[in-house]
Amino acid sequence: MTKLVLLGGGHAHLFVLEAFARQRPDADIRLITPEALTPYSGMLPGVLAGHYRARQACIDLRPLADRAACLLTLDSAVGLDAARRRITLTGGEVIDYDLLSMDTGSTPRRPDVPGAAEHAHAVKPIAGLLARCADAVPRAIAVLGAGAAGVEVAMALHHRWPAARCTLVERGTAPLEGLGARLQRSVGAELAHQQIDVVTGAEITRIDADAIGLDDGRTIASDFTVLATGAAAPAWLRDSGLALDARGFIEVGATLQSTSHPEVLAAGDVATLSASPRPKSGVYAVRAGPPLATNIARMLAGQPPLDWHAQRHALMLLACGRRHAIAARGGWVLKGDWVWRWKDAIDRGFVRRFDPRADIAADMG
Repeated sequence: MTKLVLLGGGHAHLFVLEAFARQRPDADIRLITPEALTPYSGMLPGVLAGHYRARQACIDLRPLADRAACLLTLDSAVGLDAARRRITLTGGEVIDYDLLSMDTGSTPRRPDVPGAAEHAHAVKPIAGLLARCADAVPRAIAVLGAGAAGVEVAMALHHRWPAARCTLVERGTAPLEGLGARLQRSVGAELAHQQIDVVTGAEITRIDADAIGLDDGRTIASDFTVLATGAAAPAWLRDSGLALDARGFIEVGATLQSTSHPEVLAAGDVATLSASPRPKSGVYAVRAGPPLATNIARMLAGQPPLDWHAQRHALMLLACGRRHAIAARGGWVLKGDWVWRWKDAIDRGFVRRFDPRADIAADMG
């Protein structure tokens, strides 16, 4: 019987488990992931803002794995030998596979400056950030990185602690650089409305317990500093033997198979489509889920996998801390409280789809 390992409990693997729950393949299936509760990225800004409990933004993988006849192992990989088809886990177990699918996500990228490890809080894992939020009453907040995640986190924390001064720090020229002038203007207006300071063209030189230093000599007050500085690939991939892109992510082709090892598939943040790279965003991991499930099933049945062409423009829904949101796709932008209600319905529906017993009906204020 074919040994299939699903490494990581990310968004794309939810669709694989769902498909196997409907029609179980003739395979020995094992899911390896650190936690039984996998966070849904779309709701995490709402958790930080206080609109949802942490559990409401998580999907319980245990019943989903049971329905798919999948053995669930709560552990993480620390090594992969693609030539020998072996995975090494943190607990020391070594697992062989015939077919491997990877959806482990990315790791936070920490700036290489003094104080980053001691005084800055990474967005991921979200449980760690929430634990730090629980006991904090900051006077000043700084969020480093003004991509979509940084913008949402800054507004969420501002809503959580309205009395604290909030600063969004970006090394580029503007928040959401490269994502379209209309969206940038809309987000800029919202940040100004909330009186969130925006500092651009800034390189961080140090992070202290109560401030961050910039390369132009300025100091920004912050006793709660959050890193939203982008995604990094898991370090253990470097020695895996898999073909990787320049940043260390797994290169995959249109079938989501590794360009060097066809028995390995990958989706989500850990993967890069070699012919048409897409942003490291949860929406693309969700879109990759159904074609990943289809191709795994086809390969288990001895059939050739099918090409998947990722959409060029995805719908972006940005939570604005308060119950207000901004929607953008291509050249159009919409915003309002009704957009937040639309986003809220989409997010709750996604969690219910994979975790019907999740208690997400009650609003949290």
